[in-house]
Amino acid sequence: MFRPRVMPCLLLADDGFVKTVKFKKPTYIGDPINVINIFNKLMADEIILLDIYASVEKRRPSFDVIGELAEECTAPLCYGGGLNSLDDIRRVFEIGVEKVILNSALAANPELLHEASDAFGSQAVVVSIDVKKTMFKGYQVYAFNGKKPLKTDPVTYAKQVVKNGAGEIFINSIDRDGTMTGYDIELIKSVSNAVDIPVIACGGAGQQKDLAISVKQGDCSAAAAGSIFVYRSVERGVLINFPTQNQLEELFS
Repeated sequence: MFRPRVMPCLLLADDGFVKTVKFKKPTYIGDPINVINIFNKLMADEIILLDIYASVEKRRPSFDVIGELAEECTAPLCYGGGLNSLDDIRRVFEIGVEKVILNSALAANPELLHEASDAFGSQAVVVSIDVKKTMFKGYQVYAFNGKKPLKTDPVTYAKQVVKNGAGEIFINSIDRDGTMTGYDIELIKSVSNAVDIPVIACGGAGQQKDLAISVKQGDCSAAAAGSIFVYRSVERGVLINFPTQNQLEELFS
């Protein structure tokens, strides 16, 4: 049975994995190698790895750390954070990453998306769109770990990055991040229905059924999550976990 992809979204900070709430209050989750090995055993479909401070600190990716994790990881690995040039992207691919995620770099250099898609193929280039609700019930796109508003809405921005060569879109609700209150279905659906490339939903999953809801009601292609894969429950005791293949098939049936 074909089913949508489900993937843990892991946040790298100071060489350890953390989990945030609304992009703030990072809580230590565990050693990256140990966490990756657990997800290997649990057979995660794909793993998203985001260095949440690289762009804010204006530094390049931690290539040594990424290389160690790529070597360890048996699932396809998608990396984002501090990728500001074609050389950075090329090096990440050379050390074993299958896809890259571009976000803040595009605020300063939109042409990087064209360059990366031309050089490596659009299927290997994902654009992350971080979004907050506005005072007037609309949405606004942010960059640099939710600190810089881009003065555009997610649907307009999504259409533009598709035109510029994006192969996938990773849509993330800053307001829902780490809250475990459910995905922002309105946001996900608006972007999914506006573009003709795969959309990955993220931000807010609190239980396994939310994964299927994001796809069935939000019309997206895949579901990513952090809290439900690193915590035991809403009490937030750390427990790395992932649904079994049978559970996933049942969720999406």
